[in-house]
Amino acid sequence: MNDVSPSLPPLWRALALVAPLEARVSGVLPGAITGISIDSRSLVPGDLFFAIRGDNTDGHDYVTKAFAAGAGAAVVDEAHADGLRGSGPLLIVQHVQGALERLGMAARQRATGRIAAITGSVGKTSSKEALALMLRQAGQTHAAVASFNNHWGVPLTLARMPESSRFGVFEIGMNHAGEITPLVAMVRPHVAMITTVAPVHLEHFASVDDIARAKGEIFSGLMPGGVAVINCDIGQFELLAGMARQSPARHIMSFGRDASADARLLEADVRGDATHVKARVLGQDIAFVVGAAGAHFAQNALGLLLVARAMGLDLHEAAAALAAFGAPRGRGEVCVLHLAEGEARLIDESYNANPASMRAALAVLGAATPGAGGRRIAVLGDMLELGEQSGLLHRGLAEDIEQLGIDQVFTVGRFMGELHDTLPQSRRAASALTSVDMIAPVRDYVGPGDVIMVKGSNSSKMGLIVAALRDAFANRAPAEDIRDKKQC
Repeated sequence: MNDVSPSLPPLWRALALVAPLEARVSGVLPGAITGISIDSRSLVPGDLFFAIRGDNTDGHDYVTKAFAAGAGAAVVDEAHADGLRGSGPLLIVQHVQGALERLGMAARQRATGRIAAITGSVGKTSSKEALALMLRQAGQTHAAVASFNNHWGVPLTLARMPESSRFGVFEIGMNHAGEITPLVAMVRPHVAMITTVAPVHLEHFASVDDIARAKGEIFSGLMPGGVAVINCDIGQFELLAGMARQSPARHIMSFGRDASADARLLEADVRGDATHVKARVLGQDIAFVVGAAGAHFAQNALGLLLVARAMGLDLHEAAAALAAFGAPRGRGEVCVLHLAEGEARLIDESYNANPASMRAALAVLGAATPGAGGRRIAVLGDMLELGEQSGLLHRGLAEDIEQLGIDQVFTVGRFMGELHDTLPQSRRAASALTSVDMIAPVRDYVGPGDVIMVKGSNSSKMGLIVAALRDAFANRAPAEDIRDKKQC
């Protein structure tokens, strides 16, 4: 989020934007810009609007709406400048995307705080949020909004970073080789962390090792003398450590269950919606609570403690902050469903999915304790971009479901249909090709005491099922009875 308070100086002096944007000016610029926006719907008065061209929309079509919403000025390209002249103050550039990138680099150039960058096949966004939570207790912290981790999200987050920020936290993503290198070159972090490497985007890569090499690009942008933090439990650890050694990094630190880890996970005990952790970090025994359920949250927390320590935080204070962490919506958030006969719990994992994150989510469901007469119910949508291994990787989930004691499984999509056919009849609830077709079966099936986990890739649109459950079972209990529970 952009942590700017009214008492802080403006984000940018308007005239100071002209040089980094390489812009010419049409109209009278305001004295200052208080924010940066690429979406006229969420624009705040005083923002600078960038007319970014997306896959399906062109921001130039929304410049007039941006000014109507209070934009201080807009960055537009030469091709649209004449048509937009007179609509408001314009900063006219050759290419809007390039101008956003240059402003991001200018923001990084003026920054004096410590910067961290996070990538990985799983857990980037939740780790970014947890690290920002730790750092905010020590000083003004700027972090990416949502999953702003691509070619426009990273420079946008940089451009929004106040000069006074003591810390910056950036998430960097990719689905092709070579995408991380230019992004991390803009961010230039002091510390870079890889959460894990897993078979994700396999249709674009020949092997998991190639995915690791693409993730390892994050170390290329480290500041001289920086710190590389790597999960040592994965098979690609040595490959990644080798890339870190070839980078500007001076220190390589590891986390995981392995006895050699600088931050070693000794115990992760899921209790309700939290995980109680025991670990040995940099030679110190430490116990703390992560306010989200799952061993994967505990594992990533250890890497984040190494990051926080490298950025100057006290280890125990950083760990204590994690009790206030909650899994983001779509990434493990737990809430209560209020049925006529009692309560059920919903684990919302609908944001995205790959084999590693799917197994982690199933493990959380398996560790959950249903209420009286309740069941563990998985509602699973297709995992996409897995190439020729799609069928095998979906069918392979049957073993996890059996071992974890998942009672009933609803499947959505063609590949999850293969899982449905693989499961024993006793665990098959229903199968459908689309999430819309699965809304009524799931809604009608849920009973008191049940724990329901919903997960799938974004294109599977599993969020529609989550939204339907939230709407169908909205809070019906008196406020005094529910004040300590996350409501749907």
